[in-house]
Amino acid sequence: MTLLEKPPVTAGILDAQSVFTDPDTWGLCGAQWNSGEQKTLHCCAVRDETHDVKTFTFRSADFSAVSFEPGQFITVTPAIPGQRVSRCYTLSSSPTRPFALSITVKRVPGGVVSNWLHDHLREGDRLIASGPAGSFTPVGRPANKLLYLSAGSGVTPLMSMTRAGFDLAARLDIVFVHSARTPVDIIFHEELTRMQASMPGLRVVNVCEGLGASTDWAGPIGRLDLALLSEQVPDFKEREVFTCGPQGYMDAIKSLLKQGDFDFRHYHQESFDISVLDESPILEEAPVADQQESLFTITLSRSGKSFSMPGNQTVLAAAKKAGAIVPSSCSQGICGTCKTAVLQGTVAMNHNGGIRQREIDKGLRLLCCSKPTSDLVIDL
Repeated sequence: MTLLEKPPVTAGILDAQSVFTDPDTWGLCGAQWNSGEQKTLHCCAVRDETHDVKTFTFRSADFSAVSFEPGQFITVTPAIPGQRVSRCYTLSSSPTRPFALSITVKRVPGGVVSNWLHDHLREGDRLIASGPAGSFTPVGRPANKLLYLSAGSGVTPLMSMTRAGFDLAARLDIVFVHSARTPVDIIFHEELTRMQASMPGLRVVNVCEGLGASTDWAGPIGRLDLALLSEQVPDFKEREVFTCGPQGYMDAIKSLLKQGDFDFRHYHQESFDISVLDESPILEEAPVADQQESLFTITLSRSGKSFSMPGNQTVLAAAKKAGAIVPSSCSQGICGTCKTAVLQGTVAMNHNGGIRQREIDKGLRLLCCSKPTSDLVIDL
């Protein structure tokens, strides 16, 4: 091909798709920040999105760029007086802008961390956070036609994906259907409206359960069901579906898609409910008394300390009981904060997406959801 010849149009489209879903793309956006690795973040800005939702924007203490995949989350650990509590929040910003990271947080009634962030975190403050984790991402799943379904603050990972596609000028066909209580509760409403106007292939549909105080709402009213989805997205069965929201919403989405004969090989959902995780401090697993349970010896390679534990407890719970300092957060195998190398021995691990297969292959395990099946030597 000479310099004057133009490549086929389809080549540009395929290139855009591959760039959007290629893991190497996001590795080029900044330095690798491993899940579980702690950084100090500086708050650059706090912005109101709705009456009970704020976006907090951060930069690294050393001004370095950070790589992550759209849809992933970080774990924040604010210094709340009287307790040390960690919570997982999805990054709402795009990895195409790696010098600033944003989380968008809804105030949850009784929420320990969400209320503290809303009431106390200000521009100039510092926050400890652990590196990006999670497999709820379009990376590694090539698809040209996408359907994003969200409710409430579940919009955040899908907003990160949309912003990434927008910045890359990816020639994607995206329908973004968001459910909110009322029109004033729609998060990112104005930005998504602007993006839709300038991004070919993006269509945004907002569904409101009720009008609230609004008098000029012209969009759909009620809850998303199969009839409404079929009306708004008649080709939904041809799309790769990503959904995030409260557990009840995601259960309803799975039900209506099943009713519509959707192929669930093309279905992906966030694996945790942020509002539930934020309701109260996370409690460590209580010891289980069982004299018949086999005892295993756990040795901490760095300190040389050893302790015994039964096989019906998690290594994390037993290690903390023995006085070991182990970074941890969700205690559900989600966030990756307690990821640790098992140098010798074997465990039974039942995680929820907080660790990748390549990390498992390197000998890493999530201690919060690992129970010993032999004596262990772990990298602590």
